[in-house]
Amino acid sequence: MRQDGGMSLPTGPGAVTLTARAVLFDMDGTLVDSTSIVEQVWATFAGRYDLDIDEILRSSHGVQAMDTVRRFAPAGSDIHSLAAELGRMELAATRGIVPVPGALELLASLPPDAVALVTSASRDLAGVRMAAAGISIPAASVTSEDVTRGKPHPEGYLRAASLLGVDPADAVVFEDAPAGIAAGVAAGIRTVAVGPNAGELPDGVPHIPDYSGVTVTTHRSGAGGRTLSFRF
Repeated sequence: MRQDGGMSLPTGPGAVTLTARAVLFDMDGTLVDSTSIVEQVWATFAGRYDLDIDEILRSSHGVQAMDTVRRFAPAGSDIHSLAAELGRMELAATRGIVPVPGALELLASLPPDAVALVTSASRDLAGVRMAAAGISIPAASVTSEDVTRGKPHPEGYLRAASLLGVDPADAVVFEDAPAGIAAGVAAGIRTVAVGPNAGELPDGVPHIPDYSGVTVTTHRSGAGGRTLSFRF
């Protein structure tokens, strides 16, 4: 079976090959495993207001913290102060943060000017978590400060594609959470789900456990063009 945009999805066992000019990565759960810290912070928030932590975790993954606080905080709460407090807690907690398996190797094999980060985290938090995982932040990065509408809205991914100078159809997104996957799909960008938290996937979205089985080859044309072929 063949999808538009260069993705080949075999109908039986075998590899998926996907060709693009640029690649856009989410951060938490996609490049960086920060699960224990995220759960700890939201558990503190839930305990303070006697909220259902499981419900919060189901809906908060991949979403800006401000949007989650706004949704679950009791009426009359100071939303901005609460979000700022949670942000300080996250900035102070780095123990246990590690790269998702294979992420370092995959990033090292990609041309730096073909890579962007698109995260719901703040710029400061992205810096802290990426550094803790030993990953350099790409020059093209979109954080919570750079968008007016967070995931699942496609604004962040569309902005990242623009920063890299590519049409959305010529990019690929790697995402771990339903909100981020929805954002990639809504942006018209081929999207790959990563890890155990992706939920029910839209049609045509392949899934990988991590990057340990992903390889990429860079192809250059005589006119100076460049494409990246992912195989997994």
